[in-house]
Amino acid sequence: MNSTIEKFNEHIVHSYGRYDLVLDSGKGRTAADDEGREYIDFGSGIGTNSLGYCDEKWVEAVCAQAKAVQHTSNYYYTKVQADFAAKLCGLTGYKKMFFGNSGAEANECAIKIARKYSFDKYGKEAERYVIITLVNSFHGRTMATLSATGQEVFHNYFFPFLEGFVNVEANNISDLKAKLKENEGRVCAVMFECIQGEGGVVPLEKDFVMAIAEECEKNDILMICDEVQTGVGRTGKFLAVEHFGVKPNIVTLAKGLAGGVPIGVCLTDEKTCEVLTPGTHGSTFGGNPIACAGGNAVLDRVSGEGFLESVAAKAEHFYKRLSEIDEVAGVDGLGLMIGVRLKTKDAHDVAKACLDNGLLILTAKEKLRFLPPLTITQEEIDKGIEILKKVLA
Repeated sequence: MNSTIEKFNEHIVHSYGRYDLVLDSGKGRTAADDEGREYIDFGSGIGTNSLGYCDEKWVEAVCAQAKAVQHTSNYYYTKVQADFAAKLCGLTGYKKMFFGNSGAEANECAIKIARKYSFDKYGKEAERYVIITLVNSFHGRTMATLSATGQEVFHNYFFPFLEGFVNVEANNISDLKAKLKENEGRVCAVMFECIQGEGGVVPLEKDFVMAIAEECEKNDILMICDEVQTGVGRTGKFLAVEHFGVKPNIVTLAKGLAGGVPIGVCLTDEKTCEVLTPGTHGSTFGGNPIACAGGNAVLDRVSGEGFLESVAAKAEHFYKRLSEIDEVAGVDGLGLMIGVRLKTKDAHDVAKACLDNGLLILTAKEKLRFLPPLTITQEEIDKGIEILKKVLA
């Protein structure tokens, strides 16, 4: 066995199912292992390396910041943090944000804002703390975000969970209205992903999202959109919720936002931006200068002229090529967040075989899942598809 893998397994908790692959370097959309073998990457670190590996301008920004100041704590101000926040608010139309380090942290913040909003406005006695989430959702692995996650497969072992979460069937407007009625006067928020990523790349229907928006507006319930995986250009728009024509009160971002360094952001609108007050929430590493520098490089690229249009065009090419493969039963998703249903083969076996042939892909439930770097080229897509076709033949 590889000595790195032996050392790793001896000293690191076995909480992941890992492939026997040691990644050593990367450039563009290609990773290399410790023996120099190259792999086209259709996974980008689960949608995190949004500009691919070691993008030149991203590296320059991160290295320059590391040479200036790497951390300050949130007792002080930094220019890079202020610049990043202003840029992101400008791109999304949100008023203010809270900085964390991950999607789970961003979602924890959203949960706390939702509950404090109702606490402040309606009082503790109202017990207006219920948050409706969707069956098959995934919001993180902390105790609060795991409680919010609507998948029993993630719940075993960790009982009891945080109370106050009610699950509704995705795309079932009747179920949504029924659960709101059952919990009338006690619901403070509805939380959803535009596309259920870990749940199997399942997009929500526009009518359902519109129904959420309507019910929330009517009942002074906050609408929270978890864009940890769908945001930052992944679907061909900066925020996936833009496809649905609504504006949630709170949006959470992470993964691809800083191009590969840890970051999490909770965006708030005019209604929610003053809910958190000094001492009510915090994060030691939140808004880390290096993460913000990486984030600035990502935002500059993704907001550039024609970039989001190119994501949509590359997605169209992806769907076309995938639909030509006999073993493919169907393709789900939006933009470069793609789920592939197979007719006969097991997705996990296919992912392993692809790795053996020089292609990195992901799985979600029974589907193959593609989250390639947003900068991937049509030629690289074609090269990866040829490997997939060979494996599926």
